Amino acid sequence: MKIKRFEFNMFPVNCYVLWDDTKEAVVIDPGCFYEEEKQALKKFILTNELNVKHLLNTHLHLDHIFGNPFMLKEFGLSAEANKADEYWIDEAPKQSRMFGFQLQEEPVPLGKYLHDGDMITFGHSTLEAIHVPGHSPGSLVYYCKEDNCMFSGDVLFQGSIGRADLTGGNFDELIEHICSRLFVLPNDTVVYPGHGAPTTIGMEKAENPFFR
Repeated sequence: MKIKRFEFNMFPVNCYVLWDDTKEAVVIDPGCFYEEEKQALKKFILTNELNVKHLLNTHLHLDHIFGNPFMLKEFGLSAEANKADEYWIDEAPKQSRMFGFQLQEEPVPLGKYLHDGDMITFGHSTLEAIHVPGHSPGSLVYYCKEDNCMFSGDVLFQGSIGRADLTGGNFDELIEHICSRLFVLPNDTVVYPGHGAPTTIGMEKAENPFFR
């Protein structure tokens, strides 16, 4: 499986494009707010002749869904995420005003609900949805056993964890689920987070101050 990371700048957020030799692909968290960011994502998909089969959101905080309307318009893809976060779609316009800007496009509904244990397939590749609430009620981590990596959204970062003080967040729940759902995976599992640089499960177990 090949991975391309885009870092978009309204709230520096990582968007990932995954694909394999079949050219089937998924896009995770299209946080593209500015037009040039949207066009960069589109150009990459078209230039590499990718057939995007799934648009996945790790959770539905507004910085991770900026590009959902664009992906629906350009590629006919409705996002897939956990239903427990769905209320954040309605909250997005209000949240943007709190940060001092207006959304350029109205948020769009989800196309499919994902649940813990669901398998998302594209080409010869498979991602497993792992429910890790605490940052948001519906936070999902997408784990690829074959390629020994995960896409953790805002659950787990290099040296940190997601904030738990937003609506629906729960610090104790976040810590508990990271330990019981993620830290049981192999230490060399690469963690691709929603913000910042990659890390590994082993590194976070050993050095993350929230788990010492």
